[in-house]
Amino acid sequence: MLAPTPTFSPRILVRLAASPATKEEAIREAAQLLAASGCIDAAYGESMLRREAVSNTYLGHGVVIPHGMVDDRHLVRHSGLAVLQVPEGVLWHDGQVAHLVVAIAAQSDTHITVLRRLTRLIQDEARLDKLRSTARESEIADALSQDTTIGVAGPATDLRQRFDWTVDYPTGLHARPAAHWVEVAKTCSARIQVRHESQVADAKSLIGLLQLGLHCGDHVTISAEGDDEAGALARICAAVTGLSAGEKAAAQRAAEAAAKAAGPVAGWNPSDSPKVFAGIGASPGISIGPIHVLASAEVSVPDQPEPLTSGADRLHHALAATGDQLKALADDTERRLGKADAGIFRAQAELIADTDLITLACQLMVEGHGVAFAWHMAVDRLAGQLSALGNPVLAGRAADLRDVGRRVLAQIDPALKSGHNLPDQPCILIATDLAPSDTAGLEPSRVIGLATAQGGPTSHTAILARTLGIPATVAGGPGLLALPNQSMAILDGSTGRLYLDPSEADIASAQAWRERQRKRAEDEARERALPARTRDGHDIAIGANVNNPEQVSFALDQGAEGVGLMRTEFLFLERGDTPSEDDQYETYSGMLKVLDGLPLIVRTLDIGGDKQVAHLHLPHEENPFLGVRGARLLLRRPDLMEPQLRALYRAARDHIDPAAPSGQHAPLSIMMPMITSVPEVQRLRSIAEAIRTEIGAPYVPLGIMIEVPAAAIQADALARYCDFFSIGTNDLTQYALAIDRQNTELAPEADSLHPAVLRLIHMTCEGAARHKRFVGVCGGIAGDPYGACLLAGLGVHELSMTPRDVPGVKARLRGADIRELRALASQACEQEDAAAVRALDPAASARDAA
Repeated sequence: MLAPTPTFSPRILVRLAASPATKEEAIREAAQLLAASGCIDAAYGESMLRREAVSNTYLGHGVVIPHGMVDDRHLVRHSGLAVLQVPEGVLWHDGQVAHLVVAIAAQSDTHITVLRRLTRLIQDEARLDKLRSTARESEIADALSQDTTIGVAGPATDLRQRFDWTVDYPTGLHARPAAHWVEVAKTCSARIQVRHESQVADAKSLIGLLQLGLHCGDHVTISAEGDDEAGALARICAAVTGLSAGEKAAAQRAAEAAAKAAGPVAGWNPSDSPKVFAGIGASPGISIGPIHVLASAEVSVPDQPEPLTSGADRLHHALAATGDQLKALADDTERRLGKADAGIFRAQAELIADTDLITLACQLMVEGHGVAFAWHMAVDRLAGQLSALGNPVLAGRAADLRDVGRRVLAQIDPALKSGHNLPDQPCILIATDLAPSDTAGLEPSRVIGLATAQGGPTSHTAILARTLGIPATVAGGPGLLALPNQSMAILDGSTGRLYLDPSEADIASAQAWRERQRKRAEDEARERALPARTRDGHDIAIGANVNNPEQVSFALDQGAEGVGLMRTEFLFLERGDTPSEDDQYETYSGMLKVLDGLPLIVRTLDIGGDKQVAHLHLPHEENPFLGVRGARLLLRRPDLMEPQLRALYRAARDHIDPAAPSGQHAPLSIMMPMITSVPEVQRLRSIAEAIRTEIGAPYVPLGIMIEVPAAAIQADALARYCDFFSIGTNDLTQYALAIDRQNTELAPEADSLHPAVLRLIHMTCEGAARHKRFVGVCGGIAGDPYGACLLAGLGVHELSMTPRDVPGVKARLRGADIRELRALASQACEQEDAAAVRALDPAASARDAA
C-alpha cells in the first residue's frame, strides 16, 4: 500500500492498525514491507534487529525509528520508510511504548532529513495523537513528507477531564515537586496537561512544567484525556495537592532558618543588612572578594560532527551512565540527609530524561552538529529559557540543568569534564561540595574562601580547608548555587556565614576585624616554638595532623612537636590504584627522615563511611557508617592491611635507632581505627607482631582509635592490650549523638563539646590511667583553643591538630593553670548541652564584653 509522496522522494509505506506483540515482531513486519517494495535486501531486516540490540531507537512521544547498522547500508537498494501505526502500542524499551514504528532504509543523507522531520513532529503532540488513530494513510505520509514548524507542547484549550487549582506551594512549582508530578503522570497512559493562562505544558515533561514559571497564587487547569482519563486526573490531582503540606512546612523551616541567620553572632557582625546565607563554620577566618560558583563554570565544547547513528549511541550511553550516577547520589543523599534533599538528584534525573531536551539535542544532531556540541547547546537553550522567566527559584533549576548537563558531557567525552575553571583574580569559591582530592588541589592564592551547599564541619572538605588555611563554610544550602558570579561577598569561616553584596562600611569593618585577628595570630606565632606548658608546669604534647611528607616541614615550622596523626587513606584517595608496599615504604621512610626522631603516629587505612575509594571496589552498604570500615575492613582484607604493616615495619627497621625512646615519645607508633572490642585488638596485635618478627623490626607501640562509645566505655579493658589511645572526637561525636557528620540539617547539633561526648572522653582517660597508657586526641576540638583546654582538664596527654591551629592552642594552654582546667572540665561535664559548655569559656565572655 503505497501512499502519495508529493514532496519527498523516498517511498513511504504505511500499514494502519498494526498489532505486533513485540518490538521484534514490529521490526520484522516493517522490514517485510520494505523488502516487498524492493527498498532493501531481506538481510537488512536482521541488521535492524542487531541495531536494536545495541542501541534503543525510541525517539520520544511514542515514535521509534528502527534502522540498520552503518556497515550494512549496502543492503539498501532504494531509500524508503515503512510506518506501522500501532494504536494499542507495543512495548519497546524500559517501559516505553511505541505507537508509530518508522523503519528507515536510507542511502546517503536521507536519514538526516527523516530524523529532522521526526524530531520536529514529535513536539506536536496534538498531531501525533491524530496520527496514532487516523484511518488515512496519506495523513501519516504527509507528516513525514513536510518540513513542518515546531508546534507547542499541546493545544491552548483544555482536555476532556479537568481540575482547577490555585498553586499554594510557598516557593512555587520548583524542581522537586515538579519531578513528583512527572513521576505520577508517567504512570498514566492518558495525556495530562497543565495550563496557566495561555501557556500549556505536558505533565510528563519536567522542563515543560518548569517553563510555566508557576508562582504561589497562580491559577492552573490540569486536564486529562485518553485511557482511564478520570483515574489519571484523580491520581495527578492527589499528587499535586498532597505536596502542599510538605511544601508549606519546608517554607516555614526556611523562614525560621533565615530569621536565625539574620541574628547577631559571636564574632564579626555587619552594621548594615546584607543578604545572609547561614551555614556552618568549617575553617576560621574572614574572606572578602567576588564569588565564583563552580556549578556555573563555562565549558568550551568543540563541534565535531559524526555519523548520526554513532552520535545517538554515544548520547544514549552517556544519559544511561549519568542516570546511574544520579541514582547513586540520590541514594547516598537520602541516607545522609533524607528524601527531601535527595529529591534534587531525582529531579536532575528527570531533567536528562526529558523528551523536549532530548528532542532538541537530536534535532541539532540531524542538522549536522556533533553529539557533545548538540547536547551542550540544547541544555544551554533550555536553561536560558528557565533563567529568562525572572523567577529566582527557576534560576536555581537552570543551574541544576546546566550542572547535570555537564555530567552528561563528561560521559560523552571525558576530556570535557569540568575542572575548577577559576577566574584570574582571587575569589570565594561556591560549590555543591568538593571531594577531598578537589579541596586538596585548591590554590589558596586563587581561592581565598570556600562555601559549599552540602557537607558538615567534620567532613574532609572542611578538614582540608583548615589545613590549607582557607576560610570555609559548609551546609549553606542550595540557594548558594543560584548566586550570580562576581557578586561581592564577605565569608566568615568562624561563624559559618556568607554576606552577599555588603556595603562599603561593612567591608571596611570586616577588613578591620580581620586585621586585628591577623595581629593576634602573629603574636601567637612568635611564640609557637615554646612548649604548651601551663603556668603551673603541666606539659601537653602538641602534634599535627598530616596526609603526606610534604606537610611535615610546615607543621614543624608552626610549632608542632611531631605528627599525632598521619592519615594513610590519602595515599589511596589521591591516586587511581592501590599503592604498593614499596610505594608506602618510601612515604613512611620520608616522614621518619623529616621528623628525625620526633614522634610519628601512623593510622592504618581508615576507609568506609564518608571515605570511599572507587578502585577498591568495596561492596555497597546501605549504612556505611555502621558497616565494614576501619579495623573491620582491615581484618577482612589482608591484601590491604598486610602490605601496609610490612611497609611500616620495614621503615622502622631501616630508620629507627634501637635505643630510641618508647611510649609517648617513640619515633614511630601505629594505631588501628574504628575499634569496638577486645578480640579485634588481639587479632590485630597478633598479625602485626608476626609481621614485625618476620621483618626483624624493633618494637613499635601499637595503639587504637577510640571512636565509638563502646570503646570509650570499655577503655579499661582495651588498655590491657594496647600501648596508647587516640580519641577521634569527630566520629565519637556522631556515634554518641546518633548524628551523621555530613547531615547538613543536623550538623550544627553535632558539637563535640556536648557533655555526653566529654564524659566519654573522661571515661577513656580514666580507663587508660589504670594501665598507665597515654591518651591523645586527633579530632576537631583538639585544634579549638577552648576545646584543647577542656581536653587537658579531662586528662588528655597529647593533642594533634591542623598545623595552622598549633600556635593558637599553645598560647591558650600556656596562659592556663591545670588545676583550673580540671575544675572547668568537671563543670563542663555537668552541663545539660553543648551551648551551656561553650558559655563557660572565659575568653568568649571577654570577647563579648569587648
